[in-house]
Amino acid sequence: MGASVFSIALLAGEAGNAQTAGTQAADPTSERQKQSRRKPAKPPQDQQAAAPAINARAQIGVAPVQSLDTITAVATKTNERAIDSLAPVSSVSMEQIQGLQPNRLSDIFYNVPGVSFQERGDDPSTVINIRGLQDFGRVAVVVDGARQNYQRTGHNANGSFFLDPELVGGVDVVRGPTANIYGSGAIGGVVSFRTKDVNDVVRPGERWGVDMTGSGGTNSARGLGSIFGGVRATPDVDVFGGAVYRTQGNYKDGNGTEIGNTGNEIAAGLMKVTVRPAEGHEIKLGGVFQDYQYSIGQFNRGPVLTAAQRALFQGSSVYASDAKNYMGTLTWKYSRPDDNLWDWSMSLYGNRTDNDQTKTAHNSASGAAFCGAGNVGNNISGCVGDKRGYSLNTLGIDVNNTTRFNVGDWRNAVTFGIDAFQDDVSTFDSRGNSNITTPSGLRTVSGGFAQLKQNYSTWLEVISAIRYDRYDLHSPLVATGGGGDRFSPKVTIGVTPVAGFTPYVSYAEGYRAPSITETLISGGHATGGGPAFFTCADGTSGLFCFLPNPGLRPEVGKNKELGLNVKYDGIFAANDSFRGKFNLFRNDVSDYIDLVPFGLTAVPPFGTFPRFYQYQNIAQARIEGFEAETMYDAGLWYFGVAGHLIRGKNVATNIGLATITPRKITTTGGVRLLDRRLILAAQWSSFGANNDVPAGYLPATGYELVNLYLTWHATKDVMFTASIDNLLNQYYRPYAIPGSSTDGTTQNDVLWSSPGPGRVYKAGLKIHFGGV
Repeated sequence: MGASVFSIALLAGEAGNAQTAGTQAADPTSERQKQSRRKPAKPPQDQQAAAPAINARAQIGVAPVQSLDTITAVATKTNERAIDSLAPVSSVSMEQIQGLQPNRLSDIFYNVPGVSFQERGDDPSTVINIRGLQDFGRVAVVVDGARQNYQRTGHNANGSFFLDPELVGGVDVVRGPTANIYGSGAIGGVVSFRTKDVNDVVRPGERWGVDMTGSGGTNSARGLGSIFGGVRATPDVDVFGGAVYRTQGNYKDGNGTEIGNTGNEIAAGLMKVTVRPAEGHEIKLGGVFQDYQYSIGQFNRGPVLTAAQRALFQGSSVYASDAKNYMGTLTWKYSRPDDNLWDWSMSLYGNRTDNDQTKTAHNSASGAAFCGAGNVGNNISGCVGDKRGYSLNTLGIDVNNTTRFNVGDWRNAVTFGIDAFQDDVSTFDSRGNSNITTPSGLRTVSGGFAQLKQNYSTWLEVISAIRYDRYDLHSPLVATGGGGDRFSPKVTIGVTPVAGFTPYVSYAEGYRAPSITETLISGGHATGGGPAFFTCADGTSGLFCFLPNPGLRPEVGKNKELGLNVKYDGIFAANDSFRGKFNLFRNDVSDYIDLVPFGLTAVPPFGTFPRFYQYQNIAQARIEGFEAETMYDAGLWYFGVAGHLIRGKNVATNIGLATITPRKITTTGGVRLLDRRLILAAQWSSFGANNDVPAGYLPATGYELVNLYLTWHATKDVMFTASIDNLLNQYYRPYAIPGSSTDGTTQNDVLWSSPGPGRVYKAGLKIHFGGV
């Protein structure tokens, strides 16, 4: 389909050009009229701000632009370089992503401080953790402006999304609630992905372009194929499309153990049409489709003849999963250099994730389902052939406008915005347990903000903002829902006493509404085949009873930040540069929401167990730490260090948070040879173990990851890449593993699926075609 639309657009463009040529021949004034409608030249400061983005495309095969010079709008809704933003902002460009040859999204964030991941090897979805906060939307993830709110409750993270890295054209990260204007819930931060577009393929001076990429790798049978093409059909119409196919077999961890069900197949595609109907106006219609075929769950790894063996070795039921993601976006932007009153953007989006699962294996020693006459199978997961499904529909809108004016020596930018989204969760499970753990329901979240950004001369910047949020929850499963609202302030002050040196202080609050699951979960947690310990108020029975909490209060993050931006060029040589961002922060999250057991009850002869589990507000969680991101680039070589030191605790109990990654330090260095067409790079990431975890958790491991990368631009149109991931073949589990809610043993399905892959060799080839 993409190739067909691309061809049609190309032919239409040729026809349009022919018609235009004929019209111009008949009317010599048409070209002058077109010139008069063109956008006037940008003022020098705007030209300078746009330069890095242009250079990033123009310098393909030469020297990359400093990533901290990337233009971003994610922190303040106004364009600025990441290095100039008075916020902990990081950017990853498409050129960087291509050099890393990522197999999944987490591979591209090693250089980003404060960011970690809690992923299962048997689940290709992504879970992003910022400064120890994750789950239920604490980190707002958006793709082309569309919120990614998919959530399924299980033994791992509560909140994930599907996005193949080959679709990504760039990503911006803001850590902490500094970007509270970006949307509700982001007390941990915002991650904004941009999918590829026509400017990523069609180079300056070209009218059409096509990029074809193929790669393969070991551990085990990894393969990727993609094609993206775009055409500027007319000066005011662009058409772009692409497709991706990715596959891999089961990988082995650093100990040589094969991790079951880590193989998968991914097919994806996107289409975009951009129209500029009048000067300053741009309308973009986009669509993304992804299909993930994988199996989740782990087989039995040993005998199950005794209770001790069952606790030690039994796996989990296995599900063949088909996860489909459909996303549509419509954006309308208006901006003209000579119009200071209006600089606005409107975005409408719809995002749907359907995850259909069919049970294919049981956790017994033989793999049998134990179904038949007199036996109905496992009462958590049913029999082989039983189906369950999770569906989330999100509809949203985001509108904002910036007005600029001067008062004396003060340059002012006032931004107003409103945003809203609605999540519609639908769960189906023939056994009913998923209907309890991931309840169906409707959540509506809306808000608005006002921001004043002021610059005085060249040495003072003040940002003040206020945001209003409101939410409502409804579910057919319970009689009552929930709702609430709040105003959240923000103020940031930065000074530049000397050029290139900008310290700043910031205070920002964020507001996260409780999710449908946290508020409305209700009923018995099925036993998995053993005896039911308790009978719940709704008539269900199980190991314990989930209790709903319609009175659950939203979380409020109160973040204090001390930052420093350092930017110097021409330090030791004419063309060298240094960029550095440093941050000290403390985020006090009041009314932090956690799953709390209570009601200890004796259950002879098995022992004493909590009768109830309920999401409750705890007084406060405190997360504090230090982050740094630096890069020195001398042209022929570069070197940088980025990372964080973080600790987080439940203040009421003084027990650490299981989701913290205490230390991540990544050192990156590289050289550019053969007239900068050959780039050799090495990356060393050192991760600290999280040992300060609640009882029942298995701590994460400390580990060292060494990766090597090669990028060779054989010609301006042919690029060869190669890499070695985990050169030292280290075994590692990047996050703490939760224990069972009843007997304290580790959840084996998470334990066995959490180790990352051992050593991986990869190589790829990218070929570009283009013309005028």
